[in-house]
Amino acid sequence: MSDAIVPCLWFDGQALEAARFYVSVFGGSVDHVSHYPADAGAPGERVLLVEFTLRGQSYQALNGGPHFQFNEAVSLSVACEDQAELDRLFDALTADGGADGPCGWVKDRYGLSWQLVTRGIMANYRSGDAAGIARMMQVMMTMRKLDTVAMQAAFEGEAA
Repeated sequence: MSDAIVPCLWFDGQALEAARFYVSVFGGSVDHVSHYPADAGAPGERVLLVEFTLRGQSYQALNGGPHFQFNEAVSLSVACEDQAELDRLFDALTADGGADGPCGWVKDRYGLSWQLVTRGIMANYRSGDAAGIARMMQVMMTMRKLDTVAMQAAFEGEAA
């Protein structure tokens, strides 16, 4: 693993399952699986740490136990190419126990929060057009899954 900073995600026994799910959704690979030693008080086959890669970024999934849960204080932001990719990821992450949230946020079945936004909308945020950004954000605040056509129209000062 050569990344200088690698996010480590804490799970309660689902690290390998979660890593495989994320790889199936985003593409990537499960790179290495480490197990607890037999004398560590955990079954020898129990997964300790999973190293995996999504879109060129390395991650770790740690089976650390029930002590900590994910919350919205940390989320993973995904720059989608277009509305079709955003829709696909939204559906995959909210399936089987995931949930949508306000303003394009979703929580997956493991409780990890994600922000799904298109590159075009991110470019609008970087544009410096304060009035356009304000209009776009006002529309976004009413959404669950982002509608990038409506957001772009608001940014440009047009009715959607």
